[in-house]
Amino acid sequence: MVENKKILVITYYWPPAGGPGVQRWLKFVKYLPENGWQPTVFIPENPSYPLLDESLNAEVPKGLNLIKQKIWEPYQWAEKLNKSNKKFKAGQFDVAKNQSWKSKLSIWVRGNFFIPDARVFWVKPSTKYLKKYLTENHFDAVVTTGPPHSVHLIGLGLKKYFPKLKWIADFRDPWTEISYYKHLKLTKNSDRKHRDLEKLVFQNANLTLATSYTDAENFRKKGAHAVCITNGFDVEVATGQSSEKNEKFTLSYIGVLEQLRNPEILWKVLNEIISENIEFKKHFQLKFVGRLDDKIFRNIQETDLSSVLNDCGYLSHQESLKEMSRSDVLLITNFPNDNSKGIIPGKLFEYLATGKSILSFGPKNADVEKILSRTQSGKHFEYQVESEILKSFILKEFENWKMNFNQNPPEHIDEFSRKNTAKLLVEQLNLLQ
Repeated sequence: MVENKKILVITYYWPPAGGPGVQRWLKFVKYLPENGWQPTVFIPENPSYPLLDESLNAEVPKGLNLIKQKIWEPYQWAEKLNKSNKKFKAGQFDVAKNQSWKSKLSIWVRGNFFIPDARVFWVKPSTKYLKKYLTENHFDAVVTTGPPHSVHLIGLGLKKYFPKLKWIADFRDPWTEISYYKHLKLTKNSDRKHRDLEKLVFQNANLTLATSYTDAENFRKKGAHAVCITNGFDVEVATGQSSEKNEKFTLSYIGVLEQLRNPEILWKVLNEIISENIEFKKHFQLKFVGRLDDKIFRNIQETDLSSVLNDCGYLSHQESLKEMSRSDVLLITNFPNDNSKGIIPGKLFEYLATGKSILSFGPKNADVEKILSRTQSGKHFEYQVESEILKSFILKEFENWKMNFNQNPPEHIDEFSRKNTAKLLVEQLNLLQ
């Protein structure tokens, strides 16, 4: 019997961390052994996670080898100075008039003092520990996954010490091309440091993984040997979907909704519909599951939508999946600018698995739009969409709900299953050997 090859996964996010950052490698680790690779996972011992989901602990494979190294990060004391710093550590920002002087100062410090991010203090002790660990334990490949992109600096340090090491840098989000990068208030010197470090990672990693087609193309332009392996869904999501008609026509947003991805045009159109259409108002429900920015929440409450609003707050991943299946239209939003068209939020694939209609907002020709078109599972709009076009889409979905009309199941979604994406990953790993 051939022994499995060994892979070391270096990640900041791991259960009980909640949110999308933990899902990708938690699922890869689940399916790697059946494809000939045995994972070991290196994580921080005392992290400061923005969200917790204890239910995800049950998804960690039994017998998985976990190794830990202590981390010092400044967010604990930063949150005491300014509560908004809690969302900054998750890559969220107050914008424009919503920025207080404390927020502006915190963002400036975060961008210029902590390069590439505030988890950078984990790099040196982790690199030192893993140099010894890799000397004593053979691995066929090492993966670093970010954000936080400081994790890639651990891989960079190990690659310099072990030149023959097969290193895969996995970018769940871009580094300098991410939409909030321009909001970091960087000095020219700080911007150059970010870009130089990004370049070193691209040049030294044997393989760079992107979660979208556009990101992979952009990484290749910057000198990376990059391929796209998207996120995906577990089969249990698809088999657990509900076919019963909801008591109310429900449009749901699942996850964290921040100011930079706020579809104000949607709230405006929905408010118009419930003001004009008594039947729609009687049967409509706007549901939020996750963390809704408090300023967005207050703005919605100041409209007629307050009467149809159902804010469930943060729920476990399993409960969130149930809420997806209890919805009629699932909302997904991206940053509006063109350099974000390569972002494919991980929840899109779980949305696909439910078979529900998907309403998407983002830049034109976004990768999300391509997937929705290929799977025939929803509609993508730009943020500047005409109100009547958006209104027509919503009212059509409402009529489908009234008639209990079940749309055709999405097409080609098997290619986005976690089992399939794990096989694609293993193909790339084997090519490096």
